[in-house]
This record gives sequence, structure tokens and C-alpha cells, in this order.
Amino acid sequence: MNYLAHIFLSCGDEELLIGNFITDFITAKQVRAIGENYQKGVELHRKIDSYTDSHPQFRSGTKRLSVHHHKYSPVVLDILYDHLLAQNWDVYSSQALQSFADEAYGILERHLLVFEEHGVDYIPKMIRHNFLAAYADRDKVVHVLKQMDKRTKFPSDFESAMDHLESDYERYNTEFNAFLPDMIGMVNDVCGC
Repeated sequence: MNYLAHIFLSCGDEELLIGNFITDFITAKQVRAIGENYQKGVELHRKIDSYTDSHPQFRSGTKRLSVHHHKYSPVVLDILYDHLLAQNWDVYSSQALQSFADEAYGILERHLLVFEEHGVDYIPKMIRHNFLAAYADRDKVVHVLKQMDKRTKFPSDFESAMDHLESDYERYNTEFNAFLPDMIGMVNDVCGC
């Protein structure tokens, strides 16, 4: 699960959301130093990642993608699952995606100091580019994948990931929609939301 899912799975709790979101941007040492009020979000982030990686539906998708993306297939599927979340948004939320994104941006802006204290200075740029709602747009997801391709040490072929999703869309979408309710149930059990 990537940014959209981590924020979506934060139960509407600001501090949980910030801890859940910032975890991917900072080092393990910085994670240990983050304020106590955000630690529950850090723990939730780790549980979400662990649960995702071990879920049979996710593993099935990464196995198919590994032919093309090798060790990066879980990263690719994380991004594709955020796209599928955006595509299926109305199934999982009564709030419009853009409205949800705008509320999340407000939370991120209220806690910008936490990011800046840990050297994360690009959150305003992400907000300006409407990064959460962008997961609904195929071309914007492809752009993100291309950018990630430039940062990998080994062959990754991130750029072709959307083609792989689209060539077997129903299967990926079915797996996603079997996976996400399980994930929501796990988060509800852990957080009581």
C-alpha cells in the first residue's frame, strides 16, 4: 500500500495519520526520535506493510509482476493498489476522493513542522500536485512510475507496470477488492476505529 492507502487507513486520526505517513520519509533512527504522539501511527504503518506483504491476494499479484519487475514487484503493486483504491473509491468511502484529499492536505499542513524537523521539505510540493487524488489518473500514475524507474539501482521497468495492470485488470481488481476489506478489518482490530 502506498500513500493514499496509508492515509485512508489512518481512521481519521491526525496524529495516527502523520505517524503512518511520515514513516516512509525518514530513517529508522528518526522514526525512534519522532514524538510519542505519532508512534502509534508508525506502528500502524509497519503492521499495514507486513500484513500487505503476507496477504495471499497481494502475493499473487507480486508473483505475476515479478516476471517484469523482479525484486521491485511489491513496490510496483503498492502503487498499483493505490490506483485501484482510487478507482474503487466509492466502494470504500462515502466521501469524494478530492474532498478526502483536501482534508488530508489540511492535516499534513497543520503538522508540517514535524516533517521539516526531520528534513522532509517536499510535502508542500506534493500537496500542490494533488498527489492523493492523482492516483485516480492513469497518466499521473505512469509519470510517478517513470520517476521511480530513474531512481532504481537495478533493472525495474516501473514504466510498464500500468500496461501489466491494464492487460489483466479484472484479475488485479478482483484481488484488490478481496484484499482491502481484510486490511480494513485488521486496521479496525488494531486501532479500534
